Amino acid sequence: MAQPPGQQPPQGGFGAPYEPRPGQYGPPPQPYAQPGQYGPPPQPYGQQAPGGYGYPQHQPQPQPQPQTQPPGGPGRGGRFRGKTAVVVAAGLAVCLIVGGGIWIATSGGDGGKKPVAGNSDDAEPPSPSPPVDGDKEKAVVDHDTAEKLNAGRKSGEAKVLWIQKNGVDLPRNGADAYGPWIVGDTVVKAMYRTVSGYSVKDGTRKWSLRLPSDVCAAPTQSTADGKIVIGIESGAASDAPCESLQMIDLTTGRAGWRKSYERPGAWDGLSDVAMAINGDVLTVGRTSRTDAYRVRDGKALWGKLPGNCQPFGFVSGPVPIAAASCQTEADDHAEQQVQRIDPATGRVRWTYKVKKGWQVDQFYSVSPLVVSLRKGEKDWAIMVLNADGTYRSQLIGGTDDYAVQCGGDVLTRGKNVDNCLGVAADADTFYMATKPEYVDSDMTNAVVGFDLDTGRSKWKVPAPAGQTLMPMRVEGGKVLVYMNATKGKGGGIMSLAPTGGTLRPVLRHPASAAEVERGFPTPRVAYVNGRSLLMHGFVSGVTDEEEIAMKTMISFGD
Repeated sequence: MAQPPGQQPPQGGFGAPYEPRPGQYGPPPQPYAQPGQYGPPPQPYGQQAPGGYGYPQHQPQPQPQPQTQPPGGPGRGGRFRGKTAVVVAAGLAVCLIVGGGIWIATSGGDGGKKPVAGNSDDAEPPSPSPPVDGDKEKAVVDHDTAEKLNAGRKSGEAKVLWIQKNGVDLPRNGADAYGPWIVGDTVVKAMYRTVSGYSVKDGTRKWSLRLPSDVCAAPTQSTADGKIVIGIESGAASDAPCESLQMIDLTTGRAGWRKSYERPGAWDGLSDVAMAINGDVLTVGRTSRTDAYRVRDGKALWGKLPGNCQPFGFVSGPVPIAAASCQTEADDHAEQQVQRIDPATGRVRWTYKVKKGWQVDQFYSVSPLVVSLRKGEKDWAIMVLNADGTYRSQLIGGTDDYAVQCGGDVLTRGKNVDNCLGVAADADTFYMATKPEYVDSDMTNAVVGFDLDTGRSKWKVPAPAGQTLMPMRVEGGKVLVYMNATKGKGGGIMSLAPTGGTLRPVLRHPASAAEVERGFPTPRVAYVNGRSLLMHGFVSGVTDEEEIAMKTMISFGD
């Protein structure tokens, strides 16, 4: 077990060392709530998942997670290094970090707008759209391209199951795409003013729900029975704040309750929104508070908690971990915490206090609990806590740079704290992708395995020449990894043993589809029941024609 830090990093370290305050403060930890109090127990695999898109959810099929950045696009990362339990990072210049990177809005949110009461339904919920016209649906699902690509498929390669084009004329600046959520045989995506469900087998649209305003936030997971609540703008104006909620049944596409919620004060109005679902509880987090609602009927459960420290973002799934921000006299929210909170009551089970100036950036895993911390735009630390909130270790990055892409790196609004790819964990090991770099004129990287007790790296497995690897989740005792496509080589899903070693193919994407796959430079990647899915997290085009024709999803399988 690593000792509490207090040492300076070795020569060549970046920034000032992070010196966490080991252990807890406040009341001693109480026994954890039974899983039935706030959600179903963890599934047999994927137990480390914080609920991101690459992880299985508690539906019959897993919840996917956004894919880590391949070479050349936006993302977050850099170098972290130091002695045991002292880890500091130098972030890349393109990192999207503003005051911690997760809760300062980049658009929308009028801090001076009068808050809207939200204790009851304030409008009739929208209804599913009329049945889809067959000819229009054929225009959206690109069967011709899929057939041509499959004609060049080689032995041992998967098929292109379907390709979907955007088919929507979006506003001038494009639109965020939320999801995908996979529920049974349906994959669901929310974009602009529509939520749609598609067949996982052939990509045809099963249902579509039109909304009165833009989607502006969404949880990374649904409930066990396929219900979700998304955030939508309060009106159709371009500067409308994100302060309304809409419940949707992802299996049928039927809309449930809809209501608004209060956003008082400047900090709340400026905050981005972080949404999560734990069992039958929805949490809507902002810098100054979190509001909790029952998913099935919209009943308000709790709001601002006692004291000056308030949770601003939860992790979806069976383990309700939250990041909290403390408002100081300077009103700067510079003190932050990691907490385990009963989502149904708001009761804090335990608290870990983060050193002042460091901010909770993302949760890379909850079981084991691995937390990304940021200080300004350069310093980066990765901390590991025990299940009771006590300190375990911090990672020692050495001389490598690392790259992680989270939902907030692609989305312009609605930035959760539980949806990163390029990372995975099991009970003893943390897996992370290095930053791609040029080797013999081609970009490539590696996966590094870290010992969670010491924070030290155990092994390093390089990607095939010209390709990159991004860990997704641990399943069946192995690490599932997305390998990107390169010129003349298809991507696919690979696996690694906890001891590293040789990459093993799980699903090989066809080389004939490599150019199409390369058209997804920052994809969200799902692998469910032998099928892989790539989806763009943001959709736009130079012209309307280009935007409408843009390939937004592609699925592979046997």
